Amino acid sequence: MNYHGGAAHTQARAIEDRLTGVPGIDTVHERIAAWRLDPDLQQAGGHVHAMLLGLRRLDTINIAYGAAAGDGALEEVAARIGHFAEEELDGPWVLARAGGGTFVLVANEACSRERWQLVAEQLADAITRPIAVPTGILRLSPRVALMRALTGESLESMLDRLSQALDAAHEQSGNLLCWARGEVTPPGRSAAQLEADLLGAIDRDEIEVLFQPQFSLADDALSGAEALARWNHPQLGRIGAGALFAIAERADHVAPLSRHIARKAMETAVTWPAPLRLSINVTPADLAFGSYARHMLDLVRESGFPPRRLTLEVTEQALIGDVALAAQVMAEFSAQGIRIALDDFGAGFCNFRYLKVLPLHYLKLDRAMVEGIATDSRDLAVLRGIVAMAKALDLEVIAEGIEDEAQRAAVAREHCAYYQGFLRAQPMKAATFEKLARGI
Repeated sequence: MNYHGGAAHTQARAIEDRLTGVPGIDTVHERIAAWRLDPDLQQAGGHVHAMLLGLRRLDTINIAYGAAAGDGALEEVAARIGHFAEEELDGPWVLARAGGGTFVLVANEACSRERWQLVAEQLADAITRPIAVPTGILRLSPRVALMRALTGESLESMLDRLSQALDAAHEQSGNLLCWARGEVTPPGRSAAQLEADLLGAIDRDEIEVLFQPQFSLADDALSGAEALARWNHPQLGRIGAGALFAIAERADHVAPLSRHIARKAMETAVTWPAPLRLSINVTPADLAFGSYARHMLDLVRESGFPPRRLTLEVTEQALIGDVALAAQVMAEFSAQGIRIALDDFGAGFCNFRYLKVLPLHYLKLDRAMVEGIATDSRDLAVLRGIVAMAKALDLEVIAEGIEDEAQRAAVAREHCAYYQGFLRAQPMKAATFEKLARGI
């Protein structure tokens, strides 16, 4: 793969950047240089890690589904990588498009090689999830090259080694990951061992529930929190929700894990002062589980948490399989006073049929829908259109990923109801949220 070229190459790459909304390679140069000069990052023990993700069969997709579908798939992949990095990485990171169907993710992360490989595996899993386009459902097949940069290594050297590794991964049938030359695949826990670890993690109380506060835009008062799961692995350290549920799916352990998280969250939230709400995420595996509604309602009764203060957040990804079944399950919850939110709205294909057939109460905007609203008139116009549609359907809008005051002010002016994001609070432990809730 050639990362250097003349004016034609530069112009082509600029077009690609406008398509996916992610920067070019020059941004990665600048970010790595800044990390290496930052004394705080050096003291934190971070190290530059990188992965190069390449998509296969893009030409076939363009032929079978049309060029618009191929472009849409690239936009969705860029959004998924960015969302994944936001959720799973602790240190600073940068995403860039390296041409065609190839993306590079670089992070200053204090993690082992083993942990970086686990991150790459879960990112690959996230990309392989079905993508809905107007002409059908796409399933992409990514390959990932990964590395831990050598001390002082240039970006050109990193990209060269990653490129060679990615070529090797494409040539090896069935091999999704390949470490760059000069690196050895870490000898730590295999996938089977991680799955075995997870089976006992609940009993060992390694699964922690954090709470992401949510606030009312009318008066900036605390309105509730979203429950987020983290696995505190004794050897690998913190494993985020995305990786945790991917491991659980391989181990056929999603249902017990979801029940554990829901039970723990509601047992914690039952002491919160009214009317604070609790939001719990629903996975595709949950909705596919025949007795999910009955089990969940049993947990609500056992916990004593008021069902009218509970919200279940469902993503489009969870709905692709069987919308009719999802509508039936949600209707059971709604009949008990539980509210339903369509989560990550705007991150996927935004199938408006869901708004017609599902008993929804909230639209929860993905961070991608609010990032540019303070500076871009088109982004603001899209937000206004969504809020107007939600109002016509008697739905309240929750804005996610609010990171600065300008964004908060913009969603308030457009009459969104609630927001969450790092502007006010990051995910926090139960005891910390309890103090926030009681004004201590």
